Amino acid sequence: MSPARVAVVGSGPAGLAAAEALGGQAEVHVFEAMPSMGRKFLLAGRSGLNLTHGEALETFLTRFGAARSVLERALRAFPPQAIRHWADELGIDTFVGSSGRVFPTTMKTSPLLRAWLARLTDAGVQTHVRHLWQGWEPDGALTFTTPQGRRTFDAAATVLALGGASWPRLGSTGRWHSLLEARGVAVRPLRPANCGFDVTWSSHFRNRFAGSPLKSVRLTFAGLSLPGDLVITETGIEGSSVYALSGALRDAISAQGAATLVVDLIPDRSGARLTEALSRPRGKTTFSNWLRKATGMNPVKIALLREAFDLSADPSPAAIAAAIKSLPLILERPRPIAEAISSAGGIALSEINQHFMLRKLPGVFVAGEMLDWEAPTGGYLLTACLATGRAAGAGVVEWLQRTADAAPPPGRGA
Repeated sequence: MSPARVAVVGSGPAGLAAAEALGGQAEVHVFEAMPSMGRKFLLAGRSGLNLTHGEALETFLTRFGAARSVLERALRAFPPQAIRHWADELGIDTFVGSSGRVFPTTMKTSPLLRAWLARLTDAGVQTHVRHLWQGWEPDGALTFTTPQGRRTFDAAATVLALGGASWPRLGSTGRWHSLLEARGVAVRPLRPANCGFDVTWSSHFRNRFAGSPLKSVRLTFAGLSLPGDLVITETGIEGSSVYALSGALRDAISAQGAATLVVDLIPDRSGARLTEALSRPRGKTTFSNWLRKATGMNPVKIALLREAFDLSADPSPAAIAAAIKSLPLILERPRPIAEAISSAGGIALSEINQHFMLRKLPGVFVAGEMLDWEAPTGGYLLTACLATGRAAGAGVVEWLQRTADAAPPPGRGA
């Protein structure tokens, strides 16, 4: 008896992980809309591929918020240490950086992706590029548009791993949203995650400081506080510490129209110490030089203080010290989803079973950013994509075993 044919739609980390879990268990075909495989994966590693995070698993699991209860089984089955072992099997050495993030020693994605694709080919996985998924035919067959015209594909099971809607030029367009809604699947609106935010800067501040880093600060919002760095942009702010708060900031802006992010410009000095330093005689020195000497702040921090705080309203040492320790930045909107590192929203988690199969479309499995979860940068995103992809692939194997005698095409009757 010939092996069942399985379609994996999408060649990002989740799709390739599903294909790997299926290798040798079925006749696996991976379909990709772009001209080559794993394009977003490659760009994600442009400045150093952050594979996963080295913190304790129990802490790691807390990074997924409300989605933890659904993702936990998959994450425990393929935890960070397993990812390092997987990379090692592909011939890629890894190391844990000072922040706990795990990287390949080469810091590049391309060697890992080449080795991964080669291993999938050796396992019999077949790949098809320039195949844009258009949904299902009435008989349940998948349909694609290709440079050669329309193509259909009959599959005993399907894994959809089409990503969210960030970086659409690399293939993550979110087009699948309407295709699944038409089949009765509940899909939450896709929203930017791990993104920057707009702030209205004066032209002087924007022209002089756009692109400048703001280092060693502490950001606070809605009871969450963390140290880090950020970058001043032409339109506002971005950076890893901003991304870590982006979900809460985005939701507050949606509900209230704006959000106030509080910045401590000098976290390692108390307000009392700053007040004392600022109380010393200024003499004839300029205001900026006086601030620099009294506080140690660089020109970017001094300019941001003057941008966000009206020094003329209360120039007292105590007021300036308070502003340095608690500077309010009014965030007006998140940057567009096309610029975001990842996206939130997607298929409601209530729509899938424990094997990542859609309850309303038996035989159709989903993985990665298509699902309604989000996590901060730091290796969490990639780990969950790999883990859910493998879980979906394992789910397909279990499904094929249970339906070996009578497996309807995926989507039929939906």
